[in-house]
Amino acid sequence: MAKPGRPGAAKGKKGPTKGTGGKNRRSLEGKGPTPKAEDRPYHVAHKRKQSAERLNAKRGGGAQKPAQRSARPKDDTENVTGRNSVLEALRAKIPATALYIAQRVEMDDRVKEMLVIARNRDIPVLEVTRPELDRMAGFDGVHQGVALKVPPYEYAHPQDLLEEVIDRGRTPLFIALDGITDPRNLGAIIRSTGAFGGHGVIVPQRRSAGVNSAAWKTSAGAAARIPVAIAPNLTTTLKEFKKQGVFVLGLDGEGDVSLPSIELADRPVVIVVGSEGKGLSRLVTETCDQVVSIPISDVTESLNAGIAASVALYQVSTIRAAQA
Repeated sequence: MAKPGRPGAAKGKKGPTKGTGGKNRRSLEGKGPTPKAEDRPYHVAHKRKQSAERLNAKRGGGAQKPAQRSARPKDDTENVTGRNSVLEALRAKIPATALYIAQRVEMDDRVKEMLVIARNRDIPVLEVTRPELDRMAGFDGVHQGVALKVPPYEYAHPQDLLEEVIDRGRTPLFIALDGITDPRNLGAIIRSTGAFGGHGVIVPQRRSAGVNSAAWKTSAGAAARIPVAIAPNLTTTLKEFKKQGVFVLGLDGEGDVSLPSIELADRPVVIVVGSEGKGLSRLVTETCDQVVSIPISDVTESLNAGIAASVALYQVSTIRAAQA
């Protein structure tokens, strides 16, 4: 009769027995590298990945990409602010998409006319808070309780402007800007161009202010009537104008000709205004038929570009009126 074995002893044939590792070798090899966060079912990155995949599937499939914060869609529209500017834009039938009126706005004749035009043209009228209008008007913008959303400004081509004026039998009078980057100066020049019989403003494609909300505001609505053209290269455009009989007059404090003494005012003219700091560029100066200075007192070193353009336009219009 076999003796009872000691407790815990393996029964059967002597020799090494299979341990846990023999039954499942992988358990001795460890769990391997830690999975990525997006592959762990309970990790927030995994849930974000699943949400992105579901969204992508709804949009039509395609390659899966990690979830990213969606950028705010770019809005190319402009907000015209101020009662005169908004009313002039509506009168000019600018294709506006919405008219914003402040709550409890003072209803003067201009606001009433805006509402009539908007209703006749099926332009939505939205009542908003004044803080919202402040945001739409931008830094130091004055909205006077109204704003108008308009599409991006449609620039003309310089040659088209010139041909149109000639076809109408008029004597061309244009203003060209050389290095003016402040849109408020551009707006003031557009306004002066309209006031003194000018036919359009020409701006270079690079390093120049464009017709934005600030220019609209400063122009007091003149931007709806006075065309602005973009010149791919200002010097080349001026040379093309000269070939068609247009004289180029540059404004500069060191000019050879004093403004009251100009003899070309009754001819086709384009007046070039430089920046207050740098003045006219070298290539533009070399292209000018005359460089004209505005006489000022010693109290003031120079004139703002918008004011200089206004003075020059007034002088030309005065001479033309006297010779008409």
